[in-house]
Amino acid sequence: MAARLRTKYKKEIVPELNKKFKFESIMQVPRLEKIVLNVGMGEAHTNPKALEAAVEELALITGQRPVKTKAKKSIAGFKIREGMSLGCMVTLRGDYMYEFLDRLVNVALPRVRDFKGVNDKGFDGRGNYNMSIKEQIIFPEIKVDKINTLYGINMTFVTNSKSNEEALSLLAAFGMPYRNQK
Repeated sequence: MAARLRTKYKKEIVPELNKKFKFESIMQVPRLEKIVLNVGMGEAHTNPKALEAAVEELALITGQRPVKTKAKKSIAGFKIREGMSLGCMVTLRGDYMYEFLDRLVNVALPRVRDFKGVNDKGFDGRGNYNMSIKEQIIFPEIKVDKINTLYGINMTFVTNSKSNEEALSLLAAFGMPYRNQK
C-alpha cells in the first residue's frame, strides 16, 4: 500500500502544480526527493547515553535507524576530538519520507504550543527547505516520561524544483502550514 501523501501527490498535486506553473512536461513538476533529519548534541562528548537515547528516539520517530555523526576535526575550546560522535542523522526517501511528512504536518506540528505556522523564509534559493523544531516531544512516538534530555531536530526537505516559489507551492500542497501563507 502506497503512502497517503504519495497517492495525493500523483493524483492531486501534480496536476495542480502543472496548471499553476505551466510546465511543458509532467516530469518538470517538482517533487520531494528526500527529507534529512539531523540532531546535533553538544553534550554527547560528556554524556554518551544522551546520544544513544537520541539515536533510539530518532529511530522511533522516523522508522529508520539513524547514523551517528562524528567530528571532522578537533576543537580544543569545545573539548572535541576528531572522530568523536556528536549527533545523529537519518535520510528518508520513498514511503518512509511520505509517512514522516504526513505525521509531521498532521500530528506533530499542531502539537507545538502557540503554533502559528512554520517560517517560509527557510528556502536556500535552489528549492530546498530547512526548518527545525526545538523539542522532540511533539512527536507522539516519544513518551514524555522516558526522556532524559530535550533536543532540537533540524529538517531539510530536498526537492528537485528550480526555484523557491515552486518548492513552497509543493510543500504547501502537501499541507505544510506556512505562517505567511496567502
